[in-house]
Amino acid sequence: MHFMPMRTALYELHKELGASFTDFIGYEMPLRYTSIQEEHLNVRHKVGIFDVSHMGNVIIRGRDAEKLLSRITVERAEKIKRGMGQYTLLLNPDGSIIDDELFFNLGNDEYLIIPNSGMHEKVVKWMEENAEGNVEIEDVTNDYSILAVQGPHSEEVMKEIIDFDFSTLKFFGCEEVGNKFRMPFDGRCIVSRSGYTGEKGYEMYIHPAEEAIDVFREILTRGEKYGIMPIGLGARDTLRLEKGFMLAGNEFEGGRNPIEASLEWTIDWEHDFIGKEAVMEFKKREEYEKITYLVCRSNGIPRHGDEVILNGERIGVVSSGNFSPCLKKGIALAYVNTKYRDVGNMVTIRGRRDIEAEIIKGPFVKKGEC
Repeated sequence: MHFMPMRTALYELHKELGASFTDFIGYEMPLRYTSIQEEHLNVRHKVGIFDVSHMGNVIIRGRDAEKLLSRITVERAEKIKRGMGQYTLLLNPDGSIIDDELFFNLGNDEYLIIPNSGMHEKVVKWMEENAEGNVEIEDVTNDYSILAVQGPHSEEVMKEIIDFDFSTLKFFGCEEVGNKFRMPFDGRCIVSRSGYTGEKGYEMYIHPAEEAIDVFREILTRGEKYGIMPIGLGARDTLRLEKGFMLAGNEFEGGRNPIEASLEWTIDWEHDFIGKEAVMEFKKREEYEKITYLVCRSNGIPRHGDEVILNGERIGVVSSGNFSPCLKKGIALAYVNTKYRDVGNMVTIRGRRDIEAEIIKGPFVKKGEC
């Protein structure tokens, strides 16, 4: 049986723009338009636009929606006021991470949740299993497109197409702007000040999905004077890795928990949530594997699954590895035994070849360093 890949509403536009495509969790997505390195540096220094419509979209409504979010995520949802959002985690009862995601309080007991690609069905099922009282859960993944405008000039580009004072939007703030476009637009658009590049940026959740085609074109046209480029998933991966951001399929593989993933900062311990007891119990351990930052000191590019070796002994495993366009060397996130995580320790990354690497304090690239 021939498998047909899924495509976003912007697929034909990406072809027109000369994209090279890759399979990403069943989606045929742009890997790059020019080169990964050029696109990466353009986002760091100027601005880029991404189609990230492979991500999930789930809307929950009702007077018990807040209660449901507090139960299934590590965030106390009542803290997130209307017009704000939060990065959070969904956990299994054993404390392992199901998914990391953003959610936004749209007001009137309505929330928008953004699961990772390929996770929306699992997340919806988990919500349905744990929902009580007055709450409606709607999977709208195929009805929405998501565009991300990222980089130092992102605010100027957004002002070119939307009549809104973006300086008032706080980090993780969100706003309905469907009626504020400076171009023909007929639909719903929620804009958030968020992104996964480590740069200033915005994400646009657009309904119906096809409306995003003209928006993408208009952003490219009006953003030309700011040096905008379309950006593929290749640069999205290197951008997030340089900042130490997690990729669900890599960093959460094999049932990792928030303590191992260095994501305890996301947890509000002042409320009950699924998995809380298990994570509290895990915290008592003295020895376990924890996310660690490795910079290569010899030639080579680390890859997912490579072993981390010290004195001939396996002390961990690489979860994400790649070439850093800013540092011009290989970098990796790895789960390393807490006994050996001291900054400055030299280790060997063992994959196709042995690479010498040093443990550093993250992130790899701080603001303004590239």
